[in-house]
Amino acid sequence: MDIAAPRFEHLDEPLGLGESHPRLSWIVNSESPGWRQSAYEVSARGERVLVESGESVLVPWPFAPLAARERVSVSVRVRDADGAWSDWSPPAVAEAGLLGPADWSARFVAPPGEEHLLRGEFTVRPAVTSARLYATALGVYELELNGVTVGDHVMTPGWTSYKHRLRYQTYDVTTLLRPGPNRLAAILAEGWYRGRLGFQGGTIAVYGERLALLAQLEITYADGTVQRYGTGPDWQCAPGPLLASGIYDGETHDARLQSPADWRPVDPLDHDLSTLVAPTGPPVRRTQELTPTEILTSPSGQTILDFGQNLVGRLRITARGQAGERVILRHAEVLEAGELSTRPLRTAAATDVYILRGDAEEVWEPRFTFHGFRYASIEGPADPALVRAVVCHTDMERTGHFECSDPLVNRLHENVVWSMRGNFLDLPTDCPQRDERLGWTGDLQVFTPAAAFLHDCAGMLTSWLADLAAEQAPSGAVPVVVPNVLGERAVIAAAGWGDAAVLVPWTLYQRYGDAALLERQFPSMRRYVEHVAELAGDRRLWDTGYQFGDWLDPAAPPDKPGDGRTSKEVVATAYLAHSARVVAQAAEVLGEDAGPYTALSAQVRQAFADAYVSPEGTVLGDSATGYALALRFDLLPTREQREFAGERLARVLADGGHHIATGFLGTPEVCDALTEAGQVEAAYRLLLQRECPSWLYAVTMGATTIWERWDSMLPDGTVNPGEMTSFNHYAFGAVADWLHRVVAGIAPGAPGYRRILLTPRPGANLTRAKATLRTPYGKAELRWTLTKDTMTTNATVPPNTTALVTLPNTPPFEIQSGTHHWTTPWPRANGTDIAK
Repeated sequence: MDIAAPRFEHLDEPLGLGESHPRLSWIVNSESPGWRQSAYEVSARGERVLVESGESVLVPWPFAPLAARERVSVSVRVRDADGAWSDWSPPAVAEAGLLGPADWSARFVAPPGEEHLLRGEFTVRPAVTSARLYATALGVYELELNGVTVGDHVMTPGWTSYKHRLRYQTYDVTTLLRPGPNRLAAILAEGWYRGRLGFQGGTIAVYGERLALLAQLEITYADGTVQRYGTGPDWQCAPGPLLASGIYDGETHDARLQSPADWRPVDPLDHDLSTLVAPTGPPVRRTQELTPTEILTSPSGQTILDFGQNLVGRLRITARGQAGERVILRHAEVLEAGELSTRPLRTAAATDVYILRGDAEEVWEPRFTFHGFRYASIEGPADPALVRAVVCHTDMERTGHFECSDPLVNRLHENVVWSMRGNFLDLPTDCPQRDERLGWTGDLQVFTPAAAFLHDCAGMLTSWLADLAAEQAPSGAVPVVVPNVLGERAVIAAAGWGDAAVLVPWTLYQRYGDAALLERQFPSMRRYVEHVAELAGDRRLWDTGYQFGDWLDPAAPPDKPGDGRTSKEVVATAYLAHSARVVAQAAEVLGEDAGPYTALSAQVRQAFADAYVSPEGTVLGDSATGYALALRFDLLPTREQREFAGERLARVLADGGHHIATGFLGTPEVCDALTEAGQVEAAYRLLLQRECPSWLYAVTMGATTIWERWDSMLPDGTVNPGEMTSFNHYAFGAVADWLHRVVAGIAPGAPGYRRILLTPRPGANLTRAKATLRTPYGKAELRWTLTKDTMTTNATVPPNTTALVTLPNTPPFEIQSGTHHWTTPWPRANGTDIAK
């Protein structure tokens, strides 16, 4: 057996760690079947601590707390159940950041006007052993040290609830220093802090009018002395090449202004340093480059580049021309009649402009904007064949993969992956292209289970949940967007949206085993449910206030997306019952009093049944979403009602031609509701439907991401006339979670996958499926293949875990870690049409 280098919190070898007591995790690699850990020993700072425990995920820091700036090397070894010790793991190094306001000696500085360039100069002695640069901004920033870009992060410091939390970054700049004079420079842009945010024209300067920079350089020499230099009154600022920059509208860069001469002093700016926090997840980075798959000429004569993939990022161009000539780049997700379709962008210009300096060759990429696009038009003296699309997103580790025998389903799954990438750019957004791009709570609430399979998003969503709790109203109401840039109108209790306060931390606990996150969020969870309980009153029916309902039910009119088939009070009351029960479960985990929430959930459940369910089991409205929520949230008191509801759900969908009949809140539940009701084939027919509305309709129309609407593009190739028509919106991609858990068959059976459920459910004409997942304990895998009369299943269960296996036609059985293989009968009587 061998041990991988340990992680700190949810980070690998973090530089600038914000925790003085970082929890540790490690993965054991062992080929011994049934391997179990019985103890572990941690080595750091010349100390060793032995702990008698089988835990290996997020275990407590066993040493004295880290001091600010402290660098520590940690190794772990483990003892198995037979008493044998492993070798020590490779060391993992973590370095604490600045842990409090007293650690900062630099001051925020701000340009007095519209200057975007800042610089400061200092002298360095010989014999530097290390140097750290701590930095953040009001706005977004990039740094250069002696003309070299610092770090590889994009759109730093990212977007948080700036009034409560402002992230700073830590960089190792040891190799960028030189003896003698040195120059630290920065460029600032509006970003989310001062740029336009929100739809219907939006609001400028939501957080403040002035851009500012905070930077603190700490240089350690061989003799142990430390030199500190940071932003202060000696810094200067100047206008520069950045003429305009906006998240929505794009960037204009005049390369002729690269070297300004009119530098002037900056102003000091007071800012509360107690709001500064270290990152808990990875930064946004450039992760991939795409070349044009086709260069088109539109009917109007425009040169249009097709990158073959709807993506989020920006373009890098290579230009040759005269000084003052312009290259203009416009972006769109789809074409209509051969031209860029920009109506879905609403008021977002999504246009970048580069003004040439006149060099022999000029290469440029915008720095402080991003676009959602597959297509781009290009005007001016730049070679279209040399243009590259640079993909940008939070640099999360890919943890989960899925594939099956149906290529359209595989493409659907890949579309979900691309939509997650594009909309997990520092925080989870609804869309990446139009004048919105906000952290809508409902979208994330339904998608978190799928997200937690596809990528390691624990650190990123930990940060987002901290913002949610910070912006939660004293009443307990949760803004529908986090961070909240829409003001008081966004602070409402909306079912499915506000429930993100409860369901996102619970899902993360189930998938990552992070009880500390659950504990931190529990006051927020509890306050939200208590607030909604007050709204429901003694009747325990949530039938007041504004509700989104089952948003974008395909039956809703294009410009009334909340007017679907399911009563909003049915949806809202169902969610109250569900969230109250989850808060009760969280309370039990944390040793809190679960009684009030268990009672509340039971009361709401009974009220739901009395008000909305007939004696035989008909749910008010007779809609797919109504039945799906009632079944999944356990709101039907009798077995007969549950059986009727499952059969009725399948019949409602069959009567609709096996088309999707659900919106944002019903869609994540409908396939599971059918599966659990014994209607597996109905779930597969829904999955494999190719005509609109369906998941695969978009795939047959050439989609490479998940659409906001089931019919964002109509069958004739025109764009849906509705005011909201995004082609990159992950909410309906929540079905990926069902693909992983049910089609392939990997699900958590205990928090963090300490116990795994292996429950594949073949159906329809699928002949094979496979899922792999890097759990907190290591790699889990399940793959199955059907022949005419047998099912062959192979499983990998990571060390220090167990699994419960439930195969079709076979009683459930427990297994230990290791690799396993089974061949079981698969009679055609199961209903699956096996391709010959």
